[in-house]
Amino acid sequence: MFNDLNYIGLLIGLATFLIIGIFHPLVIKGEYYFGVKCWWVFCLCGITTTFLSLIINNQTISTLLGVFAFSCFWSIKEVFEQRKRVERGWFPKREKKN
Repeated sequence: MFNDLNYIGLLIGLATFLIIGIFHPLVIKGEYYFGVKCWWVFCLCGITTTFLSLIINNQTISTLLGVFAFSCFWSIKEVFEQRKRVERGWFPKREKKN
């Protein structure tokens, strides 16, 4: 019975959960240290992993790269939203050094 189970769906689900979980602090730290200027890094990573997802033949790796790519694209929006959260006082603002 257990020999016929397909674990790829669970693997992709777990990896998606971890990828999203990693991007949450990346957005917060990116906005904290660099402001919204870090959006282009997320864009470049998203474009690169989109391209890699298209050319890799392994379906599992291609799927995970696609999840990573769209998490990067979503993070662009979230960086600008994070700036608003900082302005509202929900997150600390980095003090500029003199």
